[in-house]
Amino acid sequence: MEKSYQQYLEDYLQSFVNLSSEELTLFRSQLSIKEYAKKDFFFESGEIQIKMGFVCKGLLRRYYINEKGKTITTGFVKENEYATDYPAFIQQRPSKYYMECLEPCIIIELAYDDIQVGYTNFKSHERYGRLIAEKVLTIQTDRVESFLFDTAEQRYLNFIKDNPGLINRISLTHLSSYLGIERQSLSRIRSKIAKK
Repeated sequence: MEKSYQQYLEDYLQSFVNLSSEELTLFRSQLSIKEYAKKDFFFESGEIQIKMGFVCKGLLRRYYINEKGKTITTGFVKENEYATDYPAFIQQRPSKYYMECLEPCIIIELAYDDIQVGYTNFKSHERYGRLIAEKVLTIQTDRVESFLFDTAEQRYLNFIKDNPGLINRISLTHLSSYLGIERQSLSRIRSKIAKK
């Protein structure tokens, strides 16, 4: 049976184990939950992202469109991850990215203004904000370093290792764009690995 929205919210709140009852009450009052259909956008390029999203169910893709009109995938956001362009979000400036649902999604949302209220009133909220920032920064840094230090094949193998099961949920076109290689090259890499 499908979880209720309330159960998704309660499961999410359970991850914040050190919050006082007062903090939990505030946090619970600030959260909202929303369903998105496949191909809906959580936010689009040029928009200011006013809500942080925590993905309960579904999969999103972050991408931008370059000066030649080509779509470049820069990330995937799955269950138990945050849907955000974090640097733009914390500065409340327009994003350069699109965040599109590849599957129907259920997302818990927390508004930027409410996050600031939490930071002002509770030290633990600052700690959780820092942990989210560290996680997002690590993901972005790992991606940049993979282009600097890894071969295309290593990037593919690392993606599979770090994202078990995700390979069956995304298209080869999106994956090849994310890995920075042509689709034909990705097919060759996959064939080569399959023969090992």
